[in-house]
Amino acid sequence: MIDIKLIREERELVRENIKKKFQDEKLPLVDEIYELDVKFRNAKSEADNLRNEKNKLSDQIGSLMREGKKEEALEIKERIASISNQIADLEIQEENLEKIVKEKMMLIPQIIDDSVPIGKDDSENVELERFGEPFVPDYEIPYHADICEKFNGLDKEAAGRTSGNGFYYLIGDIARLHSAMLAYARDFMIDKGFTYCVPPFMIRSDVVNGVMSFAEMDAMMYKIEGEDLFLIGTSEHSMIGRFKGEIIKESELPITLTSYSPCFRKEVGAHGLEERGLYRVHQFEKEEMVVLCKPEDAMDWYNKMWQYTVEFFRSLDIPVRTLECCSGDLADLKVKSCDVEAWSPRQQKYFEVGSCSTLGEAQARRLGIRMKTDKGNKYVATLNNTVLATPRGLIAFLENNYQSNGSVKIPKALQPYMGGKEVIIPSK
Repeated sequence: MIDIKLIREERELVRENIKKKFQDEKLPLVDEIYELDVKFRNAKSEADNLRNEKNKLSDQIGSLMREGKKEEALEIKERIASISNQIADLEIQEENLEKIVKEKMMLIPQIIDDSVPIGKDDSENVELERFGEPFVPDYEIPYHADICEKFNGLDKEAAGRTSGNGFYYLIGDIARLHSAMLAYARDFMIDKGFTYCVPPFMIRSDVVNGVMSFAEMDAMMYKIEGEDLFLIGTSEHSMIGRFKGEIIKESELPITLTSYSPCFRKEVGAHGLEERGLYRVHQFEKEEMVVLCKPEDAMDWYNKMWQYTVEFFRSLDIPVRTLECCSGDLADLKVKSCDVEAWSPRQQKYFEVGSCSTLGEAQARRLGIRMKTDKGNKYVATLNNTVLATPRGLIAFLENNYQSNGSVKIPKALQPYMGGKEVIIPSK
C-alpha cells in the first residue's frame, strides 16, 4: 500500500506507475480515492472544530450556574447535546470513508523502482547475469521423475490415493537428499548471520491481507473451513506477520531471519499441476530469508540476498542465472524483484528456483510495522528471498549431478548432510 500523500500530492506519478504495470483499469481509482480522502479530511476537520466548540461551551456552564444563570446554562447544555449528535454522525462518516479509502488504496500498486524494465508479462523479463557454465553432457539426462524412480524414491500414485493430484511421497535416498538440501540451506544462511526460525504454518486473514494482494491470495491460499486461518504459501507471510503492530528500535535494525516451513499452494491458473513430476505441486518445503531494515538500506540488502541464493546453488554445482522481473510481472506490493533460475541440462534451458523481492514500505504500512527514531516513528522496509524451495531445487540438483552410470554425485558442501556419501547409487 502506498502513502496516501502520493494520492494527495503526486497523483500523476501514481497514474504513470499504474500505466507502467499495464493496469489501466485501475486509473479511475486515483481520482476516486482523492475525492473520498477530501471528504474524509473535511469530516474529520468539522468534527474537530465541533469538539473544540463543545469544550469551550462546557467550560461556560459551571460559571453560568454559579452566577445563577440557569436558563442560559440549559440553553448551552442543549447546544452541547446537539453538537454531540453532530460529532457522532461525523465520526460514523469518518469511519466509513476511512474504510473505503483503505480498501481502494490496497488495490493501488506499489511505486516500482526506476530500474525495473517495462514489460507486460514474464515473457518480457530480462536476463541479467549467468553464473557457472551451462553444460549438456554427452549422455541422456532422464526426466527427474524417472531419475527418482531408479532410486525407488517417488510414489505419486499412492499420494494420489491419499491426497489427490499435486502431492507425492519421497522415499529413501531421494527423501534424504531432499531433507539434506534443506538442512544445508538452513546452515548456509545461519553462517551468513541470519537467525533461524520455524514459524506458524497457518495465519489469520489480517496477516494475509497485510503481506499480499487480494489476487495473489485467491490464486494461492488454502483456507481452513470454519476458521479465520489460512495455510501459508511461503514462510515470509508468517515471518513478516510476527512484527504486526510493533514499533522496533532503530538500533535493532536490520532484522535478518531465515525460516523453514512447508508451503501449500492451490496453483490456480494457466500453468496447472504437473501430472508425473514434481515441478508444480500443491505442497513443498522451503528455506526463506526475510529482512526488515531502514528504507534507505533496502536496495543494498536486496542485492546481498539474491547473491546468497546464487552462491548456494553454485556450491551444489548447479549453474544459475538471474532474471529481472519486468513491471507487468511484479506483484502489486513489490518495488523490484528478480528470479534465480537453475540450468536444466535435460531441457537445455533455465527454470525458476527462487525469487528475491524488495517491497519497500508496502507490507509495513498494511501491518503497522514501524521503527522508532529521534524524529518519530517511521515505516520499515521489508524484503524476502528464496534460499531453497524443494522439490523444485531437488530437480535442479538431480539433473546437474546425474552421472552416465545412473548414479548421482554429492558435492562436498552436501556430503556432511548425507552421512558422508560422495555418490548415491540407484537400486534399478
